[in-house]
Amino acid sequence: MASARTKKAVPAKKAAPAKKAVPAAPVAPTVRGTTKDGIAYTKDFDVKFLKSQQAMLIAERERLIGQADQLDAEANQLIEEAEMGDVQFDDEGGEGDTMVVERERDLALSAQAREAVADIDAALARMGQGTYGYSVMSMKPIPRERLEAIPWATELVEEKVGGIGRR
Repeated sequence: MASARTKKAVPAKKAAPAKKAVPAAPVAPTVRGTTKDGIAYTKDFDVKFLKSQQAMLIAERERLIGQADQLDAEANQLIEEAEMGDVQFDDEGGEGDTMVVERERDLALSAQAREAVADIDAALARMGQGTYGYSVMSMKPIPRERLEAIPWATELVEEKVGGIGRR
């Protein structure tokens, strides 16, 4: 009978733990040039498009500032017109004065308008940096249709609703 040779068991090497892929930081677009009025244009957004967007942003900014100022004035006028004894807490007056509710609504709408003005100012600043029209999350171009509808948009729709770019 032939003797059987036994093989020594070789210990298996443990696989190195898989490294998690670290997403690369978004790279800013390459600026192709800058106009006299400081608009930096790129391969995705030409000067003509950016100038039309700038005009829309400026017009909307003026409208919103006017709206905010008017709402603030209305809120202040409601205070001046109201006398301390005018508030009713009975069946006819409800739970308080409707003027207080109107004033709070006016102030909230004014704050919303001023927040939109801040967003517009940021969009105008991005025009000078060459990053207007690009997602602040991924630096991918935002579709022109979205920018025409919301000129101060900062994200792709997919990113806004929790798709790509979310942690």
